[in-house]
Amino acid sequence: MILRFSFLCLLLSVNSFAISVLIAKESINFEEKIDISKFRVQNVNDISKACVPLKLSDIQNKDYVTTHFINKNTIICQKDVKDYKDTGVVFNFGGVKIEKKGKIIYENDEFIRIKNLDGSIEQIYKDGRIK
Repeated sequence: MILRFSFLCLLLSVNSFAISVLIAKESINFEEKIDISKFRVQNVNDISKACVPLKLSDIQNKDYVTTHFINKNTIICQKDVKDYKDTGVVFNFGGVKIEKKGKIIYENDEFIRIKNLDGSIEQIYKDGRIK
């Protein structure tokens, strides 16, 4: 009887030592803006000492972008994300005005190259064409 009771107490206490963490449902690209639909909450018994897990409430209250590529089924730590800063670039080519989200990586007399938030590179010619 005592053995059964102690075994039952052990089973009930195993889940109480678990840590609630966010795990990526799918792979997330470098510097991609993250949203709550890409994560699931799971209880884990142990995590790395270097990892401070990101909380669900943090993602709901703030916007974040990833600091590196995150594989599927990976625990999300605070070092894996950084605060999102709106990086809009406005180009005024005389009569043509273009606004893009991203940052300028190259510019010359003919065109401008922009790195978008999803990591793709876009080339905009100064006459308004987009390649």
